[in-house]
Amino acid sequence: MASQEPLLGSSVHDAAQRAADLLAVLLPGPERPVGRAALIEVLREYGEPERIEVSAADLAELRQAALLLREVFAAADTGTAAERINGLLGGRAHPPRLTSHGGESGWHLHVDGDDDAAWAEWFLTSSALALAVLLAERQAPPGGLCASPSCGKPFVNVGRGAARRYCSHRCGTRERVARHRASRAGDE
Repeated sequence: MASQEPLLGSSVHDAAQRAADLLAVLLPGPERPVGRAALIEVLREYGEPERIEVSAADLAELRQAALLLREVFAAADTGTAAERINGLLGGRAHPPRLTSHGGESGWHLHVDGDDDAAWAEWFLTSSALALAVLLAERQAPPGGLCASPSCGKPFVNVGRGAARRYCSHRCGTRERVARHRASRAGDE
């Protein structure tokens, strides 16, 4: 069962980024690994202890949770993102509690049922809480989906400037170059 990385102990941004990275491996997309091995790799990157057991049923539930969280990243505006986050928290989150997983980790906040909550419950509630805090801090959608038709990867918004459209500079540059080439081809 889940004994995951702290939500607010490390940082809200880390927890939100973890959500985006987990979405990227749980949902199909171009050139993105999907499956148990990719999931475990991301969990390890975010500090999950070495023995990670994810059953086929857990993986299926995590994919369902990812579909629900994707809707937060797909929200076109702050109000819609807030509504979707509230829906996820309202139906699933438990009262906040501090845990150290029996002394195995530092104290951190959880809103899932208990230290033995299912992976999907932990993923959905901790991610929704992190995204809610980001939305409240920034007064803007906490994330987005890459506007590149060849990507669509989720990303976290943490900057103060204009809203991001792409998950990376690489995707943004690729799309600008494609638009430039298309406009030049039209001039000929």
